[in-house]
Amino acid sequence: MPAIRAPAVAGTFYPDDPVELRDVLARLLDAALEPRGQAPKAVIVPHAGYVYSGAVAAHGYRALGRDAALIRRVVLIGPAHYVPLDGAALPAADAFLTPLGPVPLDGAECEALAARPGVVRSDRAHAEEHALEVQLPFLQATLRDFAIVPLLVGEARHQDVADWLDVVWGGEETRIVVSSDLSHYHSYETARRRDAATARAIETSDFARIGAEDACGATPIAGLLAVARRRGLAVRRLDLRNSGDTAGPRGRVVGYGAWAFA
Repeated sequence: MPAIRAPAVAGTFYPDDPVELRDVLARLLDAALEPRGQAPKAVIVPHAGYVYSGAVAAHGYRALGRDAALIRRVVLIGPAHYVPLDGAALPAADAFLTPLGPVPLDGAECEALAARPGVVRSDRAHAEEHALEVQLPFLQATLRDFAIVPLLVGEARHQDVADWLDVVWGGEETRIVVSSDLSHYHSYETARRRDAATARAIETSDFARIGAEDACGATPIAGLLAVARRRGLAVRRLDLRNSGDTAGPRGRVVGYGAWAFA
């Protein structure tokens, strides 16, 4: 019998009722930017509750959706918030469950990645983690028949992440989703300044200027930037806001951004 990773944040970060969830996703995606140019190979999107960051993330998913007929694999990579990791962790589960149904793992690609130094199998690391889970309903709403390679990153070098991404980079059937919020718990104006600097660093591939206080997914972002630069991908900003712009007070905000790489 397949091992299923149950949703940890359905009902808190996003609706647990499938009808309500589909409605929320449809409204977020309908309000996102009309895609232009080619569909991205990779996106950076945030991972807070949908009421806060869903409108920002939707830009990335609407862009990915242009190639829905081609995409069969999505590499999901983000920071481990709850379990300390030396390196990175794949789950041992066969699928992740959301209110919209199960999402299978790509067993062959997970095996290839698990063979790399620094990558372990750990259901414990994934059990309560929201960073990857919140991306799944968006993928289910925009793609068709796809599998995932879900990787949580702990203490690692950006060169390690770049190596792991190279293993699973694939062709047009594979896309990369890096999950990261930006600055945390500053005033509105301070967050705007800090996040603008982080956006400039992303858009110029200056990953040395992105630290853990600038983005919780700083290391996954840096790994993607290194691979994208080596492979000649161009980056385009899709959105840059914070929780003070979307649904929260402005005294203490969290930053969100979305970028596409093609």
